Amino acid sequence: MMLADTIMIVMALAFSFALLDKDFFAQDQRFYFYLAIATGLSILVFVRFGLYRVIVLYMGLQSGFVVLQGVTVATCLLAASYFFSQTPPSSDYSILPIFWMIALLFIGGSRFVAKVMLQSLIQNFRPKEPVIIYGAGSSGMQLVVALQNGDQYLPVAFVDDSHRMLGSTVHGIRVYSPNSLYELIESYSVRQILLAIPSATHAERKEILNRLEHLPVHVKTVPDLFDMVSGKVGVDEVRDIDIEDLLGRDIVPPNPELLGACIQGQSVMVTGAGGSIGSELCRQIVNINPARVILLDTFEYGLYEVEHELREKLKGIENGDKIEIIALLGSVCNGAQMENALRSFAVDTVYHVAAYKQVPMVEKNIAEGAQNNIFGTLISAQAAEKHKVKNFVLISTDKAVRPTNFMGATKRFAEQVLQAMALRNSETKYSMVRFGNVLGSSGSVVPLFRRQISAGGPVTVTHPEVTRYFMTVQEAAQLVIQAGSMATGGDVFVLDMHEPIRIVDLAKKMIHLMGYDIKDENSYRGDIAIEYTGLRPGEKLYEELLIGESVTGTEHPKIMRAEEESLSWMQLEQLLKRLEQACDEINLAEIRTVLLEAVDGFEPKEEASDPQWEVYYREAGSDLQRGQEQDQDTKVTPLFKE
Repeated sequence: MMLADTIMIVMALAFSFALLDKDFFAQDQRFYFYLAIATGLSILVFVRFGLYRVIVLYMGLQSGFVVLQGVTVATCLLAASYFFSQTPPSSDYSILPIFWMIALLFIGGSRFVAKVMLQSLIQNFRPKEPVIIYGAGSSGMQLVVALQNGDQYLPVAFVDDSHRMLGSTVHGIRVYSPNSLYELIESYSVRQILLAIPSATHAERKEILNRLEHLPVHVKTVPDLFDMVSGKVGVDEVRDIDIEDLLGRDIVPPNPELLGACIQGQSVMVTGAGGSIGSELCRQIVNINPARVILLDTFEYGLYEVEHELREKLKGIENGDKIEIIALLGSVCNGAQMENALRSFAVDTVYHVAAYKQVPMVEKNIAEGAQNNIFGTLISAQAAEKHKVKNFVLISTDKAVRPTNFMGATKRFAEQVLQAMALRNSETKYSMVRFGNVLGSSGSVVPLFRRQISAGGPVTVTHPEVTRYFMTVQEAAQLVIQAGSMATGGDVFVLDMHEPIRIVDLAKKMIHLMGYDIKDENSYRGDIAIEYTGLRPGEKLYEELLIGESVTGTEHPKIMRAEEESLSWMQLEQLLKRLEQACDEINLAEIRTVLLEAVDGFEPKEEASDPQWEVYYREAGSDLQRGQEQDQDTKVTPLFKE
């Protein structure tokens, strides 16, 4: 490259003389001597400026400035040699600007040509996949540069909604209207569209995705600009679209006063901290500057993961070293441990997330579901009352409203436990927050659908008419914290979940946006089939959020307060005693009876019995009865105490 630049400097000078009708070869010998010195010094200047450290294949605008600086210095050196070699000194320096322009063309242009040739050779040997970039803004510009220098994707067109961008060219790629997408896909054989619109709201992204849904392409997205700049992800990192974009939900900015009321400077406990909702609550809580966060869970690995993540997170937070993180491995059904933890760490607020939430699992493990969901809540709430915890917030579910399954019934019973305790004028403010399905949680259908589509299908849906409410885990955690701050005692808060979504529509959108066609009776050549497996035991077609019609607004637009009837503590006390005995004896019939009496609207579906489970429960009950007969003197401490 040094040799090539030397030849180009001399050639540029010869062309400059020729344009001025001067004979380059008729110059004085001193001119050639000074020219050799000036050329050598120019090459040294190029070395000093780092021109030979630049990899030609990845030359960009910054490298162009280096060439410009080097050629400008070389022109100055030539001016000096030209001045000293002329006798008498010449006053005609018109050759210098001509030389500057020609040298710039030769030295810079040769590198540009070499770059194009190298890219062409690489493209021939390692063909890239043609892609269309949706969004010609700053993120799209950064993305196209990264992809052009990469070896996976070849940007062939920009698409943008802005009318002033249409027809323009960005980094050599033309910008088209979204109406031209089908023609572009056909012309360039495109199978992927990359969304480079990180500043768009979820509602705007949903509108765009609705337009792209029926195109035969796989739609992917790129990270937002903050993540790119901060180095969390690469600018060329693409991934499947976020399900939040399909919902079109824009998060209402949280109220700082509500966020900090029960957390800032206080000791906060999260039960079930290793789960998806519990762990997200912990992430949000540490951002609000608590004095300490106590994590409680029976899931050892989940507890370890969230503790490690929070400790790493605190390193990047101001005053993070002053926040205590305490991980406790244990169960909310262990009254002694709960009391000890609340007393030892002077807990001010409890977010009670720990519960069994999988409907089919609880349907086959009714006794354990009741123990954990009902008595776990009771024991935790009584411990909180005894040690004067200020706030106790129960994370509930829409399945607690007129439940058709035992999981929902146990959660509604747990709600009534807190409502009854609140009626006793307790110093602890009890409240519950009720919402629907959480995206990204361990039980979400979205990752399941994505795995099934990637595996070639089929995608399994329980029923063509089943609908569900959805909310992101981040939004749910923020609203839970804010709702708990508005509690006065016995409050049932209901989160605004927007309109419910048909699960089959969600599956179809995901199939289309991942670049596949649906295989059904109308399209035998499709890629992915949808199979209906039937409703699972205890599952409803539609979920509800309110038991009654009485609901009022709060100071937050996304949080409502429901006015619902509840049992008195005297009524609940008798039911709890019966339920405790039934759980101890694994008496499923009695558990069912108690729940039917306690939970208004509970209508368990009659399902075909499973012989294997019948044998299990029958044997368990027999073993327990034999054990009690053999050891009449053994005293068992009851779960429920007056």
